[in-house]
Amino acid sequence: MRPETRASAAVLLSRTYRPAADLAPYVRRFYVFEAELPPGLVIEDFLLSETAFVRVLIRGDWAAQVAPQQWSSPGKSLFFGANSRPFRVRVNGSFCVAGAALRPSGWRALFHASHHDYADRLLRLDEVWPVRSSELEAAVDRAEDDAGKIAAMEAVLRDQLDRIGNWRIDEQLARFETIARTDSTRRVEDIADELSLSMRHFARRCQVGFGLSPKAVLRRSRFLDMAAAMRGFSSPTEQDLAALRYYDQSHLVREFRQFAGMTPNVFAHAVTPLQTAGLKLREESKYED
Repeated sequence: MRPETRASAAVLLSRTYRPAADLAPYVRRFYVFEAELPPGLVIEDFLLSETAFVRVLIRGDWAAQVAPQQWSSPGKSLFFGANSRPFRVRVNGSFCVAGAALRPSGWRALFHASHHDYADRLLRLDEVWPVRSSELEAAVDRAEDDAGKIAAMEAVLRDQLDRIGNWRIDEQLARFETIARTDSTRRVEDIADELSLSMRHFARRCQVGFGLSPKAVLRRSRFLDMAAAMRGFSSPTEQDLAALRYYDQSHLVREFRQFAGMTPNVFAHAVTPLQTAGLKLREESKYED
């Protein structure tokens, strides 16, 4: 298995892989993310995921903030809903995780419930799917390379697809995935017209697949585009930057507080290694199918 993209930042390394053909409609990418850090070094950062994802902790001490001043490590096999706000995480020392980013357009093939029920939530994987987490973790641990780790996750995904038995995807949401990723400043009404959907149906479908409203999806994508430019991972033209700029400073500050939990000035100088690695990977795979 050959990694499609690679991002590194000092001690952080992430390798991403395209899914097998039968899983491509439901999985955007697989990844293995690892870091070699000094023992006892604690990193607190945030994630802002555009998709739900399944993740297996291979090694390390990892926790998420589930309430103010409350950190949780519910297990090694986890399910994360997409985020409408920064999701705080903390790692202590070196770690390695393997994961799968799920496509919103394939949501109904993997879940009975709406994504809206899972947005901004962290759950054990066995709370979401009837999986034997210990068997998945053992298979990932036994794997000698990335290909073996991903094969173990692929098996779980195929089992879930068979359980649901609905192998269809939402073609209109698939088109919206691409629009949101590549043209975040468009008007929701124009996109609904392009997709031949009423605003009501568009909103309902987005809640099911993305977990958020169409406007919230575009706002989050626009923030991530701006954040990537600020981190130096994209080279937007002046026209692109003009489109990304917000109405005024108060609007800009409001959006950064919503999606980063800090002002733009603080974000520009903040050390965010986990979020920064995610931004780099997003930019590198932005125009992939």
